[in-house]
Amino acid sequence: MEKETKTKDKQESSENEEELQDQLLETGSVTLRRAKHVIHCLTIIGQVEGHYILPPQNKTTKYEHVIPQLVAIEQDPQIEGLLIILNTVGGDVEAGLAIAELISGMKKPTVSLVLGGGHSIGVPLACSARQSFIAPSATMTVHPVRMNGLVLGVPQTLSYFDKMQERIVRFVVDNSRIDSETFRKLMMNTGELVMDMGTVLDGENAVECGLIDHLGGLHEAIRSLYSMIEEGDHADSFRDDA
Repeated sequence: MEKETKTKDKQESSENEEELQDQLLETGSVTLRRAKHVIHCLTIIGQVEGHYILPPQNKTTKYEHVIPQLVAIEQDPQIEGLLIILNTVGGDVEAGLAIAELISGMKKPTVSLVLGGGHSIGVPLACSARQSFIAPSATMTVHPVRMNGLVLGVPQTLSYFDKMQERIVRFVVDNSRIDSETFRKLMMNTGELVMDMGTVLDGENAVECGLIDHLGGLHEAIRSLYSMIEEGDHADSFRDDA
């Protein structure tokens, strides 16, 4: 009987390891089921890919992979929380905002951690979680909306840019402690980036200006997520307190 139990445990362990490997290979994410709490770790790395396929040598996060994952995580009764790891240069604005909106609208506890970089559209992605962390060595670049390719030099184009930028400003202000005026100043700073506008923030500066909640690493991020899970924290109570 004991041998049968041990054999069954080994089979289940082997199946779990294979499932984890498949998740990592296919989507760069993993559901941790053998920890204190069952959490899903989602990585957003490289460039956020939108409607156009990027060259194969680019490291990308595909929004058509991430969006179904987020829906599944919210619906899965076994998953207790979501940890988002960011190391991104930015990417497609609408795809990034779509992912950020889904994360901010989740009822389950969510924590983001910026490692390396959380640039451009990575800023609202980092702010979308209920608690955000950044490593001391990580950086975040805040800059105005930019577009590659053919751009028509007409007033309507500038109006479109303004509206898109306003969407980003509104989302970041609503999901962090930074105010609109400060965020716009960071975006329009002309004295820091070569041949561009914007500001590069290190971990400490990102927390000081209210863009990110806490300075810390993986341990602090997981501890915060566990704390929310154990307190039964959910989106409704969080927004009421805020």
